[in-house]
Amino acid sequence: MQAAIAAMAAHTILTASPPFSHHPLLSTFPSPNTLTRTSSFRGVSLNPPQRTTFTLTAVASKPFTVVAAVKKAVAVLKGNSNVEGVVSLTQENDGPTTVNVRITGLTPGPHGFHLHEYGDTTNGCMSTGAHFNPNSMTHGAPEDEVRHAGDLGNVVANANGVAEATIVDNQIPLSGPNTVIGRALVVHELEDDLGKGGHELSLSTGNAGGRLACGVVGLTPV
Repeated sequence: MQAAIAAMAAHTILTASPPFSHHPLLSTFPSPNTLTRTSSFRGVSLNPPQRTTFTLTAVASKPFTVVAAVKKAVAVLKGNSNVEGVVSLTQENDGPTTVNVRITGLTPGPHGFHLHEYGDTTNGCMSTGAHFNPNSMTHGAPEDEVRHAGDLGNVVANANGVAEATIVDNQIPLSGPNTVIGRALVVHELEDDLGKGGHELSLSTGNAGGRLACGVVGLTPV
């Protein structure tokens, strides 16, 4: 009985419904007989996306600036005597190296000052080897064409035993194959005769006598 009543109710609803084209929810749709190939979605554009155009603008490049490469090093001189000192070295790019020397405890007068081959001080200053001589030259003055690279001449102590000097030299760079880094600076007991004294040691050591103090050259912050 209930099934029959439900069937009758359904038939009544279907009969009372207005035609397809007059239903209020479907009033926006065209009649099936006039349906065209258009989108049934409102507010949706079917236009293809617009082409994006990129514009390249040339920008003038800034001038290239070369920053000077400054290198610095230092050596602290010590020995078995009261002689001690500090030596600072500075080089800009591939230019000459400037050496600032201050040594105390010396006897007044000139003292040989050289760069030696090794930074080995296990046996004091004696284990630093000979003068640094990468070009296999004989000993000479700093201004001579024929000289050891390590021939830096003399420093002169005043009456108080203090020697201060500034040396500018092209043969003791702080980088490259002939770098002085890791080698030793040595101050000697006697005056260096610069290879011109006629002594049997003049062309090897300048007859500068014993080694009073020495220090290994090491890089330091700029």
